Amino acid sequence: MGYESFIAKRYFRAKRKTGFISIITYVSIIGVMIGVAALDIVLSSFNGFEDEVRTRLFNADAHIQLRKYYVDGIQEYHQLMDTVSTLPHVAGISPVIVREGVIRSRDNNQPVVVRAVDPVTVGTVNDVPRSIVNGEFNLGMKTVEGRELPGIILGRYLAESLMIFSAGEIVTLFIIPQEANIFSPPRVKQFYVTGISEIGFYEYDKVMAYVSLESGQKLFDMPNVVSWIEIKLDDYNLAGKVALEIEKMVGGYPFVTKTWFELNRSLYSWMTIEKWGAFLILCLIIMVAAFNIVSSLIMIVMEKTREIGILKSMGATSRGIMQIFLFEGIIVGMIGTALGSAIGFTVCYLQQTFGLLRLPPDVYLIDKLPMKMQAFDFLMIAAAAIILCLVASVYPAYKASRLEPVEAIRYE
Repeated sequence: MGYESFIAKRYFRAKRKTGFISIITYVSIIGVMIGVAALDIVLSSFNGFEDEVRTRLFNADAHIQLRKYYVDGIQEYHQLMDTVSTLPHVAGISPVIVREGVIRSRDNNQPVVVRAVDPVTVGTVNDVPRSIVNGEFNLGMKTVEGRELPGIILGRYLAESLMIFSAGEIVTLFIIPQEANIFSPPRVKQFYVTGISEIGFYEYDKVMAYVSLESGQKLFDMPNVVSWIEIKLDDYNLAGKVALEIEKMVGGYPFVTKTWFELNRSLYSWMTIEKWGAFLILCLIIMVAAFNIVSSLIMIVMEKTREIGILKSMGATSRGIMQIFLFEGIIVGMIGTALGSAIGFTVCYLQQTFGLLRLPPDVYLIDKLPMKMQAFDFLMIAAAAIILCLVASVYPAYKASRLEPVEAIRYE
């Protein structure tokens, strides 16, 4: 241990002639502690919300979409699925057709996004088959009033808009053909509601209706054609890498891949901006504490003028004197950071484990504030706090190092 750190610790622990200096030092520690704890808690809550949103999106969508440029459908999708399924990290693959239309019940009409899915493989890429809150996941034919009608699954809020609250109703789909002109009649098909789905993402549950791939190909006049192929991975973080491998494997143009991040770029980008914006704003709390460090160190320099002069007359260098007060600022920062990190971790752990802060599930779709602690965030916050305390210590330390020994002890 050098004399600089030894003296810095003695100065930190020693009683002050002016008790006000000690109070400012303690206030600085408390300020750093509150700032670090607040940052840990807020960033963990942002991580929790981001993870919750991502999970709900993955419940409805796959990690990668393989499609053609523009709006062209894929005809050779069976061969493509067999080829892509051999790649590492591919956990599920399923074809889908997506078209917009209008759905009518006995009481209401609503715009709808129809997803025609393969009932056998759709469960490997999303959680629609496991999201049924009423009825069952059955997209096959059913005899209703002497007629054979295909099954359809409605999103929860779409069903409520249609005044349908349980399975068993008959609905009618109206689809405008893509090649239609102003005089072309819509395609019309009746379906039997076999179930109501709740993915947990409102934007999907309010517009989505699911039919079988066979029914969709007949309704949309797309024999042996699909809109795109959905692919799920064993690790969503590998989506960008695997997407490039898929494009190389299928030969590139006219095929193109879209990852989960590209499909929801604006949403994830906005969440990232919010997270780091909150980080910068809450750093102001630590900056306030850093200003307290400046004032307390300046007052300590004034109080220790005689000791500084004696040290310099005994051979201490200006650099050594500067390091003494830099160390003292770092000590304040480290104590405040350690306490704040401990408080932040404890609060986040209690919220994760016991859900102390509850949320109304009918508003937020979750019943407690989500938390997800990340070691990188805690380390980054700790580093930022200590750096700010170090920077705040530079000016007082510099002023102390410029004191002349003779001037410092002349009047002592």
